[in-house]
Amino acid sequence: MIGSPSTDLTSKFALDTKGLGELKQSAKAGSPAALKEAATQFEAMFINMMMKSMRDATPQDGMLDNQQTKMFTSMLDQQMSQNMAKRGMGLADVLTRQLSANGMGAQALAIGADGYPAAAGKAAAAAQGLAPLDGSMRPGMDAATMLRTGAGQPGAPALPLTTDSGRVQAPHVRAFQEKLHVHAAEAERATGVPAKFMLGQAALESGWGKRMIRNADGSNSHNLFGIKAGPGWKGKVATAVTTEYVNGRPHTKVERFRAYDSPADSFKDYANMLSRNPRYGKVLASGADASAFAHGLQRAGYATDPQYAAKLTRIIKHSLA
Repeated sequence: MIGSPSTDLTSKFALDTKGLGELKQSAKAGSPAALKEAATQFEAMFINMMMKSMRDATPQDGMLDNQQTKMFTSMLDQQMSQNMAKRGMGLADVLTRQLSANGMGAQALAIGADGYPAAAGKAAAAAQGLAPLDGSMRPGMDAATMLRTGAGQPGAPALPLTTDSGRVQAPHVRAFQEKLHVHAAEAERATGVPAKFMLGQAALESGWGKRMIRNADGSNSHNLFGIKAGPGWKGKVATAVTTEYVNGRPHTKVERFRAYDSPADSFKDYANMLSRNPRYGKVLASGADASAFAHGLQRAGYATDPQYAAKLTRIIKHSLA
């Protein structure tokens, strides 16, 4: 039997086909070490998918960008994915526990010719009797589905790892959604507006949480939705410079904004505003249509940016899971 050191592909060149062949042999022999290594390779594949998504979102039309640089960048990303997977982010451990508990070996991950394990077919998974893990996996769910939905990860929220368009979420987008989705879900119960829509608006208004309005002492106002402090507001106030559009032209102004003690309070106040202000009645009636929701907000006067609805629709449809 081939020992574990020879099957540790994370310490080798990402395109080492000899190491892949050794891993295949260990998988056929039923080596427990091979299962762990195959799971680690699956994790490397996932990390590489995230890196590819980030590369695709970055402009690549500079003077030094060409097919050759793209090829070498891709090779570098594969090697970095291998190295990062060796340190681990948890997915390999989940896969190993799940497959071991159901008597499945490394071949369940169907190691492919590209050096990364591909997803086991649904029929093969069903034949192996793949059982639910914490109620999140179902018989017949293959590894690709587990990767896409995040099923089986301890404490994982019910959020997929990819967007509706099939793109892997950027890490900062997923971190933003995971941090706030509980508050958004509560606001959804209060308003009927899908949580994803409200998360999209919070992302647009706050720059994914990176451009939060600050109080005078520099502390966070937790104003995720850019709601201003009008005459009727009795709570805390933060002052900030903002851009307003008049007849389509931008103007810089200093405005007073509402300040909250927590993100949860921000979502509650936002939900209360949508529910009680008559001008947002059509927004609440937009149902599950992201475009109708975004354009309804703009028509109701929520924002003066003429591109506000288009920006919000794009975030909801293409960035959020």
